[in-house]
Amino acid sequence: MRKRSLSVRQNLLLIWKLAILLSFIFLVFALVRIHFYYDDRSPDDDDGDVFQGNPSLAFMFLVRRDLPLDFLWQTFYQNVDAANYSIYIHSEPGFVFDETTTRSSFFYGRHLSNSIKVGWGESSMIEAERLLLRAALQNPANQRFILLSDSCVPLYNFSYIYNYLMGSSKSFVDSFLDMKEGRYNPRMSSVIPMRKWRKGSQWIALVRSHAKVVAYDNVVFPVFKKLCKRRPPLDVSKGKQNLKLQRQHNCIPDEHYVQTLLAMNDLEGELERRTVTYTLWIQSATNMETRSWHPVTYNYASANPQQIKRIKDINHVYYETEHRTEWCKSNSISVPCFLFARKFSRDGAMRLLTQGSFDSSALSHTSP
Repeated sequence: MRKRSLSVRQNLLLIWKLAILLSFIFLVFALVRIHFYYDDRSPDDDDGDVFQGNPSLAFMFLVRRDLPLDFLWQTFYQNVDAANYSIYIHSEPGFVFDETTTRSSFFYGRHLSNSIKVGWGESSMIEAERLLLRAALQNPANQRFILLSDSCVPLYNFSYIYNYLMGSSKSFVDSFLDMKEGRYNPRMSSVIPMRKWRKGSQWIALVRSHAKVVAYDNVVFPVFKKLCKRRPPLDVSKGKQNLKLQRQHNCIPDEHYVQTLLAMNDLEGELERRTVTYTLWIQSATNMETRSWHPVTYNYASANPQQIKRIKDINHVYYETEHRTEWCKSNSISVPCFLFARKFSRDGAMRLLTQGSFDSSALSHTSP
């Protein structure tokens, strides 16, 4: 009986020691994660929200390689006070912006040195966006953060865009409920509840506090990286295996990540739930398997003054899944919905310069 009692005490002692050891390991792991989290952050971030100097717009270009419309942006930035903006470019690894690769000195040396290889419809797209945000957050003067593509053009002059964005205390994030397409993977539910699942355009304009949420998120991004993946295209060589592949959730990370992350952080009340970048989508449908949406590219013929005026005159956006009409406002004042547009070819962008759609008189507008 005594031996049995001794054995029980020894087992309890062993369990107690094991519990202490596991608690210690968990504590060390938590401290390491906290260390890396704060080590990855900019030392200026804690002071960014109380910055007292001249606020700056951070223009963040997510490009394949070069900037084919650099000549247009050269005109846009010309004669603008350099204290009012900063430029960051995520290009392919190793690509350098200098006098040999761009016609505009505004882009010299603006590329990220830690860029990654980006694949369309992959989590690398949102990781590149996060890299841009982290770089831009290192400058405490940056108070608004605009994500742009290599085919984007501004619709107004710098001062109008600056006043429009700085004049609003909200971020501009296209965000709506997504209940139809089956992109939500139920395996996400332990972290991302379906009621918080959102969809929208990746072209965002964030205030600094929201930029931090996106740049330093270490909860939602790992789930997207693991479970939000683009469905592979049909491959005839795979035969019947295609049936299994086509049953996968066709999740496009950059169309869901920022919207869902901000919804999960209960920040939707701090958003204008619309984008400030115009895109016209058309559907190609040769058959059900290849049906997809593609943005219209504006070339020389279609980038005419009448078309530009039509875009600039848009004052509301309708969201079918929510039966919601978003009337475009900034601080309760009605404003045009869009500040930028895509996708523009080189000759389309050139027409904006040569035919008056981009000159100072055409771009002048009462400040919001």
